[in-house]
Amino acid sequence: MKKSLAILFFLISITTFAQKECEYSTNVKDSIGIYKSTKEYVMHEKVFGNSKTSIFFSLINADGLLSLNFQMIKKSADFIPAKCFDKNSRIYFQLTNGKVITLIGLEQESCGNSVRIENENCRLLSAYFLFTKTNLEDLKKYPISVFRVKFAGETTDYIAKEVLVSEIDKKTYNPDHFFMDYLKCVE
Repeated sequence: MKKSLAILFFLISITTFAQKECEYSTNVKDSIGIYKSTKEYVMHEKVFGNSKTSIFFSLINADGLLSLNFQMIKKSADFIPAKCFDKNSRIYFQLTNGKVITLIGLEQESCGNSVRIENENCRLLSAYFLFTKTNLEDLKKYPISVFRVKFAGETTDYIAKEVLVSEIDKKTYNPDHFFMDYLKCVE
């Protein structure tokens, strides 16, 4: 009986503390340089009535320059107002230790693309945000509690859930541990 309990405890410990595997959408190393990009990861999802909003993050290493790719996809039968990024756009991450980490947007102005698919309006907004070496260590150690996106003209806060079960793809995500699980994949 004691052996069974010890084996059960060991198996639970392994699955609980197991490292997340790195999954890449692109992983190229050649004579020109290195480019790695993790797969898109759902950080926020809201489904309300006939509207759906999803925010995805992916991490990128382009020849040692680390960045975060932010993508917001909105779908609705109604009109979708544009949200834009400009040269002052930022993403702020408040960690569970109270520290706030700031990622700076590349100097780009974008309001995304709008398309109509069947009877649904879709808007895709994408931007890149740069890390500094000083903020990487805390991101690897502490979960995210909230992230704030500073768009051109407005700021929106999003709660980083411990567990997010996507209504769209039915997969389970852990947005609060995103950096803890995946920064190692692009360093």
